Amino acid sequence: MKKSRGPKNSVKDIYHKAREDMVAGQIISRGIRDAGVLRAMRKVPRELFVPPEYEVSAYEDRPLPIGLGQTISQPYIVALMTESLELKKDMKVLEIGTGSGYQTAILAELAVKVYSVEIKEVLCRRNKELLKDYLNLKLSCHDGTAGWRQYSPYDRILVTAAPTEIPNDCLDQLKTGGIMVIPVGSSTWSQELLKVIKTVSGIKKIKICEVAFVPLTGNAG
Repeated sequence: MKKSRGPKNSVKDIYHKAREDMVAGQIISRGIRDAGVLRAMRKVPRELFVPPEYEVSAYEDRPLPIGLGQTISQPYIVALMTESLELKKDMKVLEIGTGSGYQTAILAELAVKVYSVEIKEVLCRRNKELLKDYLNLKLSCHDGTAGWRQYSPYDRILVTAAPTEIPNDCLDQLKTGGIMVIPVGSSTWSQELLKVIKTVSGIKKIKICEVAFVPLTGNAG
């Protein structure tokens, strides 16, 4: 007897198409070309990283609230920040601000090891379950402005909330030749997304674009 194939348009199929449309319409169309980034964003189910009431909006071209005054970043910004890291598969990455866990999952798809720090305990507990299948990922609940010295130095550092200036502790934990991508600014409406390259003679700052992130909280935030 021929088995039923089930509903023609299952929820899984709908979200799969939404991911494809997101990558085509929001990511590639704005100039993102890194094949690994595109592959990761086609794979990671963004709807799992938003509150249930926002699942239908998960692939819209905007940030969404996740509670506690935090947001999941706009898909394009996630792609832009990730591409700006210039990741290679053998690299070790520190993420400051696990947040929703979505950016963390994208990083874990691309790097050999990811260390992610979150200061809010509720988000730490949530992400421990959400991200449990990523065996190359370590999570910690502490003040991210201090970095995570235990596993330093890092090839790359990504900061997903905005301090008023680059945290020195994090910069110290970046390898020479490494890249940090970080939003910096004292006001939500006057922040710059920077690509910071650490060299033997100091740091080089490259402005990527203007952004609006929640403030980085912590002793040096």
